[in-house]
Amino acid sequence: MEFTVIDYSIFALLLVLSSAIGLFYALSGDRQRTVQEFLLANRNMSFLPVALSLLATFQSAVAILGVPGEIYRYGTQYWFLGCSYLLGLLIPAHVFIPIFYRLRITSTYEYLELRFNKTVRVLGTVTFIFQMVIYMGVVLYAPALALNAVTGFDLWSAVLTMGLVCTLYTTVGGLKAVIWTDVFQTLVMLAGQLAVIVVGARRVGGMARVWHLAHQEGRVSGINLNPDPFERYTFWTLSVGGIFMMLSLYGVNQAQVQRYLSARSEWEAKLSCYAVFPCQQLVLCLSCLTGLVMFVYDREHPLAPTNRPSASDQLVLYFVMDVLQDLPGLPGLFVACLFSGSLSTISSAFNSLATVTMEDLVRPRCPGLSESRATLLSKLLAFGYGLLCLGMAYVSSMLGPVLQAAISIFGMVGGPLLGLFCLGMFFPCANPTGAVVGLLAGLAMAFWVGIGSLLHTGGGARGAPPPNSTMLPPDSNLTTLLATTLLPPTPAPCRGLQKFYNLSYMWYSAHNSTTVILVGLLVSFLTGPTPAGAVDPRTIYPVLPRLLCCLPPKCRRGLCWGGGSPAQDADPMDTAAKTNGVAGGLPPPGRPEEEQGYIRRAAAPSYTLQETSF
Repeated sequence: MEFTVIDYSIFALLLVLSSAIGLFYALSGDRQRTVQEFLLANRNMSFLPVALSLLATFQSAVAILGVPGEIYRYGTQYWFLGCSYLLGLLIPAHVFIPIFYRLRITSTYEYLELRFNKTVRVLGTVTFIFQMVIYMGVVLYAPALALNAVTGFDLWSAVLTMGLVCTLYTTVGGLKAVIWTDVFQTLVMLAGQLAVIVVGARRVGGMARVWHLAHQEGRVSGINLNPDPFERYTFWTLSVGGIFMMLSLYGVNQAQVQRYLSARSEWEAKLSCYAVFPCQQLVLCLSCLTGLVMFVYDREHPLAPTNRPSASDQLVLYFVMDVLQDLPGLPGLFVACLFSGSLSTISSAFNSLATVTMEDLVRPRCPGLSESRATLLSKLLAFGYGLLCLGMAYVSSMLGPVLQAAISIFGMVGGPLLGLFCLGMFFPCANPTGAVVGLLAGLAMAFWVGIGSLLHTGGGARGAPPPNSTMLPPDSNLTTLLATTLLPPTPAPCRGLQKFYNLSYMWYSAHNSTTVILVGLLVSFLTGPTPAGAVDPRTIYPVLPRLLCCLPPKCRRGLCWGGGSPAQDADPMDTAAKTNGVAGGLPPPGRPEEEQGYIRRAAAPSYTLQETSF
């Protein structure tokens, strides 16, 4: 279908308003003259824009197209992912946010130096940079490619325009501009999805009829309590495995933590986590309803076999353009919705990459850098990563079948990084050697299972696909690989160790983070656990002593490997031996140390945590 002038106008309006928001914050306030204003919005954001920005950051175009495709193919079982959102957001609010916020850090990976050493910090930073650089070009290129295949929308005009606009408002407006454009783009995404659902449902007789026909065709799923981790979607896979996926995104990812740290208070940061919960449920609901409407519409208005796309995510675009083609402006609204997802994700990537590069790689090596030079360098880094994103989009165009692996790397790296932070926070005995070896083991496990699954799927594609498989025919083009970031294909059955290739992708984060923790603890035990007195108590959340609180004190001390038992009978006034003066982790000025939430008794390896329990 061809775009009308109205469609192009709506798409252009998205770009103009996004740029205007960036220019507004570049010319208002302190005009982004300090590093804190540019990277952390002066730590002065309220909870609602932070919550909507958290929602938009990883609600990319890949998810907008991928989730309805999953519902179309597998039914509403995916909807149970919403059960994981509760703990997936409560745990960051009550565990990760208090620790990060009270340490007054800018980069998440500063925590790793406070807890372990500089080597662990640099390794975590490099891993994150690798993850985001690979991902941000793909998330810009892949939706433009799919859109070009379906609508004829010029591919490189879209890529260049979106990339340059995003680079502009991120570079000149800083994090505050990124957050407020995320708010605007979130509203555009919701409007686009809602328009598709309303118009599509009307064309097939209303939402009640959609639900009735979907139920008749077996697309409305009940609760599948099968504990098999190799089945793609079950209640346990989605509700438990989904928690780890949520923690890797909302607990320790720099793009999200940076938004928590921009809040004006710790309570506002926690409140943003609470506020994003209903927003996440709404987005999931809209995506699932889009999939059901698409399924019913396809049954009543099927595409001709010669025009039928070979992948369900491509079918989403065909469905949307077919439903909206007689309504001028609505196709443009959906395109704006699609690219709002890309803009919000890559702008967050630019800003977070500039932050970790500045704070973890540049400043430690240039301690005498003035504030004005540091701010200018931060802006240049954001601009440089914007240009790199365009370069990665071009590289993505030449990857061919390797593109699917490049997209999947994003999901593979999140789990090991989550495991590294959990190892540091929950296990005081873990030492730097255990952290390094654990992270490398987790990454090796992630790439073995993830890449092995992709290669096995590619190999199996030559034969007949098994039931419930998303494998593609050999002649399918690059656009059929679009939605594999969150929703990779189901590999063919395997035996032996290759059975891990059949592991549901929802368990990847749990599997890889657990590998980091177990290997890290084993290596720490073999090389000598960290002495209790050497651990800054502000970097620890004593989860193990709390879980073992019913055991005798002697058993607790042994099982906690020097982490101590919960000092439930501790004297709150006995704070003389609190750790002070750790580089980069000083308490905020004028704030008594008791408010930091950690009390360490003199000459005793016991920790008490205030204000951060559930």
